[in-house]
Amino acid sequence: MARYTGPKVKISRRLGVNIFENEKGSKALNKRPYPPGEHGRSRRRQPSEYLLQLQEKQKAKYIYGVLERQFSNLYKEASRQKGVTGENLLRMLEQRLDNIVFRAGWASTRPQARQFVNHGMVNVNGRRVDIPSYRVRKGDVISLRDKSRQMIVIRHNIDTVDRLKPGWIEVGDNGFQVTVNELPVRSQIDVPVREQLIVELYSK
Repeated sequence: MARYTGPKVKISRRLGVNIFENEKGSKALNKRPYPPGEHGRSRRRQPSEYLLQLQEKQKAKYIYGVLERQFSNLYKEASRQKGVTGENLLRMLEQRLDNIVFRAGWASTRPQARQFVNHGMVNVNGRRVDIPSYRVRKGDVISLRDKSRQMIVIRHNIDTVDRLKPGWIEVGDNGFQVTVNELPVRSQIDVPVREQLIVELYSK
């Protein structure tokens, strides 16, 4: 499965957000809150409209771990659905199985959540699913497999990751299971992305 494997701190500094939600990214942004490169400190010009739109798309791509073609296809699907295209896009990204694992607090970061799913550690409605991009639906029950529940990293994350669970999922079975009670609305999605700029970018 293709995934981004390049430098993560540079991406976070370029976009001004700790995209990969790791400690190294937070430290880098606190210490050097400007873009990387020789002219990073001197970039004071007003960014163009296109650059702002492109940066929002890049944020969404890297946050959810989606490559360019996947993202483009998701946008096309979102534009065909009823409702606001940008909100539809974010909703579909939130429905990814690896994002559910992250939201449940089983993984400290989305890349770690993706790894857990790839390794077959998660069940959906009692069946093993190892596809991170699998899209959950309303009523789906996502749970950790029995062996996974004994892993030290899983237990550590459940005990220490202080992440507010979104209102559209319900946690049960001592934290080892979540149920999708409803699909998320924009107010329940806390990613630092201005989705309208992404729509404007693709509408050109």
